[in-house]
Amino acid sequence: MYFEILGDITNVETFAIGSSIREIGRLRKMYGRGRWRKRKGIARVRLEDGEERLAELHWYEAHGIGRKQIKIKRYID
Repeated sequence: MYFEILGDITNVETFAIGSSIREIGRLRKMYGRGRWRKRKGIARVRLEDGEERLAELHWYEAHGIGRKQIKIKRYID
């Protein structure tokens, strides 16, 4: 699903680090070694059809590598 993040991501939380992430092997193989974290936050997004909604986003992040694989988990509004 294509979407665009409008503005900043707020209420950011880390809920898994390193070996606590189930897909850590795949992340390291695709993007390289790093201190990987699985994070979540809330942001306004624009969907493919142009609709704007408030959504909870989940993504993986590592220092020097950045945010990867951002996905919408649920809509809040």
